[in-house]
Amino acid sequence: MAQVQWPDKIDTVVIGNGPSALILSFILHGNIPYYDNAHPHPDPILHQKLRDSICLLDIDVSDLTSHFAASRISYSTQALPINVLLDTLIRPLSDIDPGEHESCIKWRYEPQRRIEHVVLGNTADAGGQWADNPIVGSWDIGALSYTEMLSLPGYSLMEHLKGQKEMVAEDFDRPSRRMVAEYLKIYPRMVGIDGSIYTNTNVEGISRSEQGFHIKSHDLRCRNLVLASGTFSNLVPARPLLQPLLRLSSSLGLNDFPRLVVGSGFTAADVVLSIPANRKVLHIFKWAPDENPSPLKACHPSAYPEYASVYKEMKLAAKQALGSERVQSPMRKKNNAFQDRMRDVRYEGLPNTCIKDVDLHGESATVTLEDNNGQIFNREISHLEYVIGRRGSLEYLDQGLLFELLGHSESTPSSLISGKTLRTKVEESLEVAPNVFVIGSLTGDSLIRFAFGACLYAAREIMLRSAGDLHKAPFSNGDVHGAVDKRWTDNGSSTISEKENQESGMMNHDYNGINDHTNPAKNMDIRNSAKRVRKTMDASQHPSRRLSGCTIS
Repeated sequence: MAQVQWPDKIDTVVIGNGPSALILSFILHGNIPYYDNAHPHPDPILHQKLRDSICLLDIDVSDLTSHFAASRISYSTQALPINVLLDTLIRPLSDIDPGEHESCIKWRYEPQRRIEHVVLGNTADAGGQWADNPIVGSWDIGALSYTEMLSLPGYSLMEHLKGQKEMVAEDFDRPSRRMVAEYLKIYPRMVGIDGSIYTNTNVEGISRSEQGFHIKSHDLRCRNLVLASGTFSNLVPARPLLQPLLRLSSSLGLNDFPRLVVGSGFTAADVVLSIPANRKVLHIFKWAPDENPSPLKACHPSAYPEYASVYKEMKLAAKQALGSERVQSPMRKKNNAFQDRMRDVRYEGLPNTCIKDVDLHGESATVTLEDNNGQIFNREISHLEYVIGRRGSLEYLDQGLLFELLGHSESTPSSLISGKTLRTKVEESLEVAPNVFVIGSLTGDSLIRFAFGACLYAAREIMLRSAGDLHKAPFSNGDVHGAVDKRWTDNGSSTISEKENQESGMMNHDYNGINDHTNPAKNMDIRNSAKRVRKTMDASQHPSRRLSGCTIS
């Protein structure tokens, strides 16, 4: 990564070093996306609209997406229109026919558009939450997203896997979190943006100044601020009664008491799946399948066997706890590695159970529990994993900027946020305060596949302002205003020749981008295609991070 030699001022600072920050940095280095007429989009209406709008910095998103709702092609209705548009251009029909259609986007290196910027992230390597592991979870659990949907521009995940001599993934294959983390770690160097990426960097005290913004921790000033710190950096804290349990050693082998896991979602399932064989796990989870079902419910056994196996155990435990007739779990009627492993782990599910008291003694603790029927009982445990949810943090902003973004009436607005916190603002504009942009899961779209549009928005606005064209109407995520920007065509950059590209001496070939994933939680559509089964789920239900499947941020 870059050597720490901080300038006094710079045009743009990006906070966070996850996938969305890397995509934005790639664009700000002068890599510009163009619609490739040589590979027309399979949606004939979209292709016709784009034929005369080659440079994607100069498109009208509202017009281009106006027919999506009535199209024979299924477009997401949950992600922001600009993110949906870029997703389908990068990976046409990938949900149904991956690899059948080439990307409709080619990337051209145009050094005259480069913007000086730095990307500041607090993880040890580039990748954001993909590079971090705040829970006791295996790095080898499969990502929720498929290989073809996790790529960044210029250097795809498939290229990386081939280069590492990994087994080449088939369509709808889920790489492990370890594979994705290793890919994101080397991505900046492979595409030549590593000089702008800083890791192990904690940022504090960002405030607005007369010239833009001041970053107190680095005494750095900038004109534009891009927030890409994500919404999954912090585990939701346990209540005070449970805090002592978190201090118990997480090391295995100190005693034979079970590990207690609290949570109903993917992170909790990751912990359960990571418990070594022949160890017992107590799993407290909320069970309300009709009102508030676990996201694991949408995981089809063919596509997500490990998560489906955990959900089946939860369901069986809930049936037994509610007094239903003791029946064999459906998962036990079939044999697969994850089902066998769940039996080895010695799983005990405790639905809708409340922890009433805690008594620590040495390396273990006694917890007093109350079940759904009011029955009180005790269990001895060795450790607690409290994983009921995740939040992002904007604690690096001062109170003035926090107020601008969150608009709270109280004097000290909370800095912890979810994907819903800024969604209303984002639906109006990705510029959530003057010269403050948000990208990644902060927009409410948490998949890597839906990160490109917000990055394009921020890059376009920053480039226009850097060039002094402040009269150009800014585009919003749902309405990218303006026809072709004459400032770009006047200098010839939008029609740059292949010869000029080659003579630039840097990344002069076109990059065909691929990107991230479809959904295991809504619109569950199990498709059989050449012995492959694929389930898609809607972005609003997909756990964006993914700790073991993303994060886009």
